[in-house]
Amino acid sequence: MSRQRADSQGSLGPDDEVMPYSDDETDDELAVSSEGEAEEPPGVPHPPVEAKPSEMGWKVKANDRPYHHLPEFQKKVFLCIKKSRYSGNAIKTYKYNVLTFLPLNLYEQFKRAANLYFLALLILQIIPDISTLPWYTTLIPLVVVLGITAIKDLVDDLARHRMDKEINNRKCEVLLDGRFQESKWRNIEVGDVVRLKKNDFIPADILLLSSSNPNSLCYVETAELDGETNLKFKMGLRVTDERLQEERQLAEFDALIECEEPNNRLDKFMGTMLWQRERYPLDLDNMLLRGCKVRNTEECHGLVIFAGADTKIMRNGGKTRFKRTKIDELMNYMVYTIFVLLILVAAGLAIGHTFWYEEIGSKAWYLYDAKGQDASYRGFLSFWGYIIVLNTMVPISLYVSVEVIRLGQSKFINWDLQMYFAEKDTPAKARTTTLNEQLGQIEYIFSDKTGTLTQNIMAFKKCTIAGRSYGTPTTAEGVTLDRGRPVDWSWNRHADRKFQFMDHSLVACVRSRKDKDATEFFKLLSLCHTVMVEHKDGDLVYQAASPDEGALVTAARNFGYVFLSRTQDTITIKEMDQESTYEMLALLDFNSDRKRMSIILKFPDGRIRLYCKGADTVIYERLSPNSRHKETTQDALDIFANETLRTLCLCYKDISTDEFEAWSRKHKDAQVAMSDRDAALDRVYEEIENNLMLIGATAIEDKLQDGVPETIAKLAKADIKIWVLTGDKKETAENIGYSCSLLSDDMQIHYGEDVNEKLRIRQANRRNEPSTFRPGKKKPAEPFFTEPGKNALIITGGWLNEILYEKKKKRRRLRLRRLGKRPQPTTPQDGQPMNDWEKEMRQIDFVNMACECEAVICCRVTPKQKANVVSLVKKYKKAVTLSIGDGANDVNMIKTADIGVGISGQEGMQAVMSSDYAFAQFCYLQRLLLVHGRWSYIRMCKFLRFFFFKNFAFTLVHFWYSFFSGYSSQVAYEDWFITLYNLCYSSLPVLLVGLLDQDVNDKLSLKFPKLYLPGQQGTLFNYRNFFISLFHGIFVSLIIFFIPYGAFLQTMGQDGEAPSDYQSFAVVTASSLIFTVNLQISLDTSYWTFVNCFAVLGSIAIYFGIMFDIHSAGIHVLFPSAFTFTGVASNALRQPYLWLTIILTVGISLLPVICIQFLHKTIWPSVGDKVQRNRKKYEMEEEEKKKPSAFQRGQRSRRSAYAFSHSRGYADLISSGRSIRRRPPARGGPQDSIREVPQREAENI
Repeated sequence: MSRQRADSQGSLGPDDEVMPYSDDETDDELAVSSEGEAEEPPGVPHPPVEAKPSEMGWKVKANDRPYHHLPEFQKKVFLCIKKSRYSGNAIKTYKYNVLTFLPLNLYEQFKRAANLYFLALLILQIIPDISTLPWYTTLIPLVVVLGITAIKDLVDDLARHRMDKEINNRKCEVLLDGRFQESKWRNIEVGDVVRLKKNDFIPADILLLSSSNPNSLCYVETAELDGETNLKFKMGLRVTDERLQEERQLAEFDALIECEEPNNRLDKFMGTMLWQRERYPLDLDNMLLRGCKVRNTEECHGLVIFAGADTKIMRNGGKTRFKRTKIDELMNYMVYTIFVLLILVAAGLAIGHTFWYEEIGSKAWYLYDAKGQDASYRGFLSFWGYIIVLNTMVPISLYVSVEVIRLGQSKFINWDLQMYFAEKDTPAKARTTTLNEQLGQIEYIFSDKTGTLTQNIMAFKKCTIAGRSYGTPTTAEGVTLDRGRPVDWSWNRHADRKFQFMDHSLVACVRSRKDKDATEFFKLLSLCHTVMVEHKDGDLVYQAASPDEGALVTAARNFGYVFLSRTQDTITIKEMDQESTYEMLALLDFNSDRKRMSIILKFPDGRIRLYCKGADTVIYERLSPNSRHKETTQDALDIFANETLRTLCLCYKDISTDEFEAWSRKHKDAQVAMSDRDAALDRVYEEIENNLMLIGATAIEDKLQDGVPETIAKLAKADIKIWVLTGDKKETAENIGYSCSLLSDDMQIHYGEDVNEKLRIRQANRRNEPSTFRPGKKKPAEPFFTEPGKNALIITGGWLNEILYEKKKKRRRLRLRRLGKRPQPTTPQDGQPMNDWEKEMRQIDFVNMACECEAVICCRVTPKQKANVVSLVKKYKKAVTLSIGDGANDVNMIKTADIGVGISGQEGMQAVMSSDYAFAQFCYLQRLLLVHGRWSYIRMCKFLRFFFFKNFAFTLVHFWYSFFSGYSSQVAYEDWFITLYNLCYSSLPVLLVGLLDQDVNDKLSLKFPKLYLPGQQGTLFNYRNFFISLFHGIFVSLIIFFIPYGAFLQTMGQDGEAPSDYQSFAVVTASSLIFTVNLQISLDTSYWTFVNCFAVLGSIAIYFGIMFDIHSAGIHVLFPSAFTFTGVASNALRQPYLWLTIILTVGISLLPVICIQFLHKTIWPSVGDKVQRNRKKYEMEEEEKKKPSAFQRGQRSRRSAYAFSHSRGYADLISSGRSIRRRPPARGGPQDSIREVPQREAENI
């Protein structure tokens, strides 16, 4: 279902294969690149600009540490304090040290409005005239809250300290005082020469000087940078390779490196080396970047160019953002609302006290206190008194309870065995404790591809040879089976035992040597490639530029065509048991435009043959009219593509000696062309790559991680949209989109050109009708896709910049510097925004269009663009976002999203270190969101609703009591009850609901993804719920005050005593409140355990136990002023009349709630209620039957997804002989990296 690309923009459209970097180019290259841009009209005067010579801003002197501390390299830090502009190599991610912990932590905690409020309350309570409650009622809870939070912060920071220490204390050999000494990474400085061994991590960004391999070749693995495990090669300069091998030579090395300033471009480096009066150019091929790992190289030497925070991997990290959940923000706004309510209530009661004192208090002789204060002043004092009395409306224990619940949820994630990956011994890890409930509100997921959705492992699955397809389970006789067993490779001593193939008939066919096409097929696979080979412990180890190519050569090896060695101009293979050496006449390497590679070989019998493999779209155009099996191969390609396998067509061509010699002369001319060499070579390649004979095609599976399609399907049912952001080629990304069920055949796919055109039309309409689209005017956006059906967006980084107007900022600065300030355009230009509003509208249009699509894939995007896409969705959709990735190129995106998830278990740990959650497999994401996220959200919402309710019910009793106490800020309860209510009497049951409650179990949560929707919509906790809790609290406080008040009015106990005193009344209201609150949480508990039951009964028991102790005579004797309710509890609670009062109060408080809950669940049940009601039935049902695959075989919908490297192969390296030239004997023994073998007769076809 691929669409033909309509390149309407001609050459103006961005290149789909190029990674665009929006604003990190160096000034030098921009000065060059902007020369071709439109200049001002000749008549326009502009001020003269001083022309400065192009200079590189970063200078590094080898083996000269004092040089980098010269005054010219100092920068001002603070006032007159200066420090070197060169970073040290130590990294620091921790926040506190021993001296700063206490002040900084307290400062951070008091930035929370609630903590500051309680500190102000504490100060008020110390003032005798105002204080209505003892100071300890606020101090004890405040100290507990601050202490627990500080301990949690300390534990988190100690973990960061440990990680930093581990990295900074890694060992490395550094050249100091003329010899190599072991040093810690933290002590490495810019300009140091270091020695690295095999499998060492690279400690800084280093210029490769020499290595133990021929021509200072060094292989590195970049898994920490981009998640890719295939090796990349780097190479030292010839001059350093020849002169810097010995320790003495390295110690005398004194070159000056001039290069670009530190930046985040992973694909570019420019610089020059000045040494012994000669200048040598440097580029990225000479650089080893921090975070990579040295592989297949025994030893290498390098010069540190960028260290620590200046390295490219650290520059790509983006800012560490402080992440807060939506519920956190909502909770803060609600606390502010409560502050406002508190001030209004206190002000009303203070006014009431002023009037009361004027009318009654001042005239009653028995209330005279000899203070001589007038009514207004007493009202003012009463205001502050009520602020203290009613302060429990904002519960201090709220924040500490929330922290405890979040900590518990994090531990449950860590302990979940269903998210434990046994193969790599990797458990899931919640690396933050503050974001759990946000996991239940995710609307958009942004995923990397390589290493996240895929394993980056390619497997040779199927093939078609001369019109016959192979790969399904088949016996040696050709009988197709439903289930087969893998081929036994014991007959081939060179076979890779991990390679699995199910078709025995192909093996039998190849071994019999009767089918010449099959022989030629595997011979081509073993010869036409750029793979390097290493002989290790008698085994062959292949190093391929891409995993695809490695898979094809491994397949040929298993079928008996073993690639053994190569030199600059020969390739040696073993054909079954016979070694043959072929002379390599030319190697025509792959690139993104050619989409194919060819090799021209001279056979041992003198024949010349070209072998070619490439994408079917380019191969079919170049086939000879006489080529057979085109239709059958095309049908097989359709089937392979529908199975989302990556395909390559294989073909050959026999060339006469005369034809080759004529072509070879043109080839040599093109190789030395001074201008446009690549284009000249491509033209020469075209001349020879025609009239090809088709042999067949291969089909490679880019192995997805286990359970990826099912996970994506399940998350889609939960209304979570998944966007893939990758640096890979468009074809590769599109193919993975199909294989993981993100894209399907019934989707209409829109590419960059279509998107740009639609957005341009929308912008033109806006300009033509300015009255309709005014800034600040809200108008519902019209849909971009009016036709029915599903849509998908596939867009490259170049088009993304074009669409979002992300033009080069430095280029603009340079142009302005050259031309003087240019005014804003007054006439509309299609490609440019007229002002910031237009640019913003364009971004909103793009986000709206993308959000209308079922799937979005952005390919060839830079780390910064990944982060920009995430921030656009966050900004304009106000949605909760999650990013998931596994490499350093995903760090920026992980930090930008509301939740960042790192895939651990691969080599790279950079993404994990920046993430909030980490686990080993993408499929665990469904459990993290649909189970842990949903549970966390439901629990937190239930906890907050109940917490606000219980505090309103508790505090507002004082409000009703004030009407009967002259508004005198007298409290309705005993002081100790107020202190302990939130700490001991009502905290445990609600805390356990916040930790353990679940409406349905984990299996049903996964079976019914629709249960996730309330979290996305935020329906379980919002202002509506808050006001329901407030009115519920007002209602319960009314009942709790007025029923006992009525019962105490004009009553007589059974012994003739009247228990209608204030203290007995306080005990009855407090007891009623404790029963009501604890039974109310019981009604709200969905999931009962022994612990919940114990907590409810235990809280009531603790209340009575502590109350009887506090009211005992013994404690009154010890502390007469602090414990004044002597004997009240035992006196009041022996009256049956008061027990009846308590029962009546509790009954009337709970009855309306029971009725409302019953009506809700029977008349207006939610999805959760329905699932709960049928829970037993669902649990007994067997697992849902697997749905059929989204792809039907035989459906013709071509998607050319060819299996090839994402970049150029090793062809230049091989044909130049730089990787295999032997060293001169003077510099050590000969390097036997390549075996020379005798030539044998090749088999004729």
